[in-house]
Amino acid sequence: MPKERGRKLVAQNRRARHDYHLHDRFEAGLVLTGTEVKSLRAGRASLQDAFVTVDQGEAWLRGAHIPEYALGTWTNHAPRRTRKLLLHKKELAKLARESAQSGQTIVPVALYFLDGRAKVEIALATGKREYDKRAALASREAERDMARAFARRQR
Repeated sequence: MPKERGRKLVAQNRRARHDYHLHDRFEAGLVLTGTEVKSLRAGRASLQDAFVTVDQGEAWLRGAHIPEYALGTWTNHAPRRTRKLLLHKKELAKLARESAQSGQTIVPVALYFLDGRAKVEIALATGKREYDKRAALASREAERDMARAFARRQR
């Protein structure tokens, strides 16, 4: 069987872009069991309520939902179990230092396969205020209206 190449997106956290200002991004590996990998390859996962913590020099992905593998037996995994993230020491130190500051958090942005290996993209983030969210929606809608008007004029 040929080796997988490229990036295959499994799950994306669109809510993160709406609720947070995303700053530094990191790519981390995941420690998974066999049935979790099979479930991810089937394209089933959710990062909706997921977040990342740094405890005792290790990063952990909490709240991510990877449903049980349908064809699994008694070896199936718990869907919302805590999963370890694989990062370099310098990246872990930076994440721990930055997330300790008030208002900073670490959120997962995307879950994907890169050359056959499961990866999660995480970002340091600051929460948006309600007026920031409204302003972003208004500007996106204004851009859409301008694009429509431009397309109408081109006809």
